[in-house]
Amino acid sequence: MKSTFAEIIGVGHYVPERVLTNDDLAQMVETSDEWITSRTGIRQRRIAAADEYTSDMSLAAARAALAVAKIDPAEIDAIFLATATGDMVFPATACLVQNAIGATHAYGYDLSSACSGFLMGLETATAAIESGRAKTVLVIGAEKLSSITDWSSRDTCILFGDGAGAAILRASSRPGVLSTHLGVDGSLANVLSLPGGGSRHPATPQMLRDHLQYVHMSGRETFKSAVNVMADTAERVVKAAGLTFDDIDLMIPHQANLRIIEAVARKLGGDLMPRVFLNLDRFGNTSAASIPLALSDAYHQGKIKPGNRVLLVAFGGGLSWGGAVLEWTI
Repeated sequence: MKSTFAEIIGVGHYVPERVLTNDDLAQMVETSDEWITSRTGIRQRRIAAADEYTSDMSLAAARAALAVAKIDPAEIDAIFLATATGDMVFPATACLVQNAIGATHAYGYDLSSACSGFLMGLETATAAIESGRAKTVLVIGAEKLSSITDWSSRDTCILFGDGAGAAILRASSRPGVLSTHLGVDGSLANVLSLPGGGSRHPATPQMLRDHLQYVHMSGRETFKSAVNVMADTAERVVKAAGLTFDDIDLMIPHQANLRIIEAVARKLGGDLMPRVFLNLDRFGNTSAASIPLALSDAYHQGKIKPGNRVLLVAFGGGLSWGGAVLEWTI
């Protein structure tokens, strides 16, 4: 039997100051507040300043989580930073955060799994702690999606926002992360992608003319795939935790689209939707930041109490997905 478990001891989040409303978007593309809200549930999103980078937002969220955890940065053994919009190709944005917060004993790296990234990082942190390789791990999800959004495309520009969320996990004698489940299906890689900037489509004038530096999405396929994998993942992690959905106090799904979330809740059955935490109306889809931002937001609103069981579930480009069940201890 396991004698060492991972539990969350601190969470924090950060969003930029600038608010971009649906009415603001209606001045940029052919749309309206009613059209966006009825199809997505999003009313506004935050947009980072030109000189505000993913590392800056990550740092702010990390400092907020450290304040809740009440630990010194030097106690951190590892930093896993989930992002699709790192400051640069390399070094990893995790390295910039490590230096800025003074985590002098930590190693770290970036994880690229789009909207599922934070849950990939949570699984990696849990494994490191349970194996004894690390005692304290900082996991961050952060995105400056405004830098990869085509603001002339109504299909995508209405969805995305900027922000960051962070969680600190520590070794414990009591279970905190009760179960996790991850998956990918590369046959659906083209459903949601950013084609440009890699070795397949490096930065060239032609790449820019083809708008390959922006997010590309097949909305219908994304919706169908998201509902199926999120529902299946939720069922798997709840069962693996030895629980039923009646035991779940709060469900925090990836804040992508209200219609997707409602469809997942219906597919899972029962009276689940009232226990779903939502903040996409205020922040939009922040990709890898979505889950940790919502988790921290819920905690600071008093929506999560010690002893609560919390279900996290997400999907993202890849196609990738992840889920976790937490026993809340702070």
